[in-house]
Amino acid sequence: MITFFIALAVLILGYFVYGKLVEKVFGIDPQRPTPAITMADGVDYVPMKPWRIFLIQFLNIAGVGPIIGAIMGAQFGTASFLWIVLGSIFAGAVHDYLAGMISLRDKGASLPEIHGTYLGNGAKQIMRAFTIILMILVGVVFVNTPATLLNANFTQGWNPYIWIIIILAYYLIATLLPIDKLIGKIYPIFGILLLGMAVAIFVAFLIYKPEIPELWSGMQNRHPDATNNPIFPMMFISIACGAISGFHATQSPLMARCMVNEKQGRPIFYGAMITEGIVALIWAAAAAYFFGPDSVVDVSGKSGAAIVGIIANTWFTPIIATITILGVISAAVTSGDTALRSARLIIADFMHYDQKPIKNRLIVAVPMFVVTAAILVYSISDAKGFQVIWRYFAWANQVLATVTLWAISVYLAKNKGKLWYLITLIPALFMTMVTGCFLFVAKAADGGLGSILPRPVGYGIGAAITLLGLVLFLVFLKKNKAKA
Repeated sequence: MITFFIALAVLILGYFVYGKLVEKVFGIDPQRPTPAITMADGVDYVPMKPWRIFLIQFLNIAGVGPIIGAIMGAQFGTASFLWIVLGSIFAGAVHDYLAGMISLRDKGASLPEIHGTYLGNGAKQIMRAFTIILMILVGVVFVNTPATLLNANFTQGWNPYIWIIIILAYYLIATLLPIDKLIGKIYPIFGILLLGMAVAIFVAFLIYKPEIPELWSGMQNRHPDATNNPIFPMMFISIACGAISGFHATQSPLMARCMVNEKQGRPIFYGAMITEGIVALIWAAAAAYFFGPDSVVDVSGKSGAAIVGIIANTWFTPIIATITILGVISAAVTSGDTALRSARLIIADFMHYDQKPIKNRLIVAVPMFVVTAAILVYSISDAKGFQVIWRYFAWANQVLATVTLWAISVYLAKNKGKLWYLITLIPALFMTMVTGCFLFVAKAADGGLGSILPRPVGYGIGAAITLLGLVLFLVFLKKNKAKA
């Protein structure tokens, strides 16, 4: 377990060292009034205590990503530990912090508005539609997953649509209510529960001392279908929320509208991502043991949700196991509703539609929920429907993160100079390569064209897309320098 403890220490150190550097690059102004004060409306712009905002942000961005994603990513071996640590420090936390702080400086602007400001009006229109679709897919995934877990563990034999209807009804209520009435009051409790689950597994490590693989044992691909699942790019798509996730940047504006001081940015945005990285590392390490030869339970062929139950029931008492499963369910539910809330705000910003009257919120939300319900019906009625939706959700999630990194790079180049844009340009190039290669390397069953293209060709196309992105950015730098 030496690798695990070193990785844990590096994550914590990253917050204090690299997080401080990123904060310095942005240049906070503690005296600057925030939108929560200047634009308070009692619905979305509501001042809240920083500890409460941190827990809500952590819960919102986490969902089941750092749990299910980390578990499935652990199949690839110890390379997953490196991606969680380095991705969280140098990509995910930087992405979340700067997206949140740019929103804070721009009246709590939604993510597509930020894209439009720095990538142009065309990008804004495309990303509006893309982000809304992604938020609906997040809502679908985070209805299906908790409904499945609830039915499998507590109400076997129920019609699955019962839980889906209950969760969707709750989502609608949470989407419509002012942010401090439901989300602000109970979500911090769920955030503490999610952290408590991670602590419980950490304690289990100390008690059971499982054989967790070490980096020096080799980073070979241990996936059961390694031939069709190369580490690059598949692992970087599987582990999204535990390293970097575009969904996070859609949540940051929600909290930017509740902050009362720019000093709160680093613990709320950068800190929540590092905390999520720690949670992902713990779950990945636990899963790595269960995937290994020393496991006391055979988990081959099991889904990520099923492995959550196996880990909980193997290491914990029935009561703690039940609490753990409920914690995973609450993590999914509380990300699904905030995803749909984000979609409502993005649509409202686009339409310049005042969201203070509840009638206006209903006009925006109801059609969105009808679409969500229709996709849910498909995901349940077709045996492969949910798998297809999950793959496209994961890929779209990383594409959104990539576009956001490019937008932030432009922001830094325009406003900071001195090559500080490299802190997001390098992750942007890497994620462009990941998402570009996925489309042309992944097999058809995973949503890609790898079934009809030779793998070297797929990698070549991904590299060409990445090079094109770099060339366009260098052209922008040249034009920006000429204007200056």
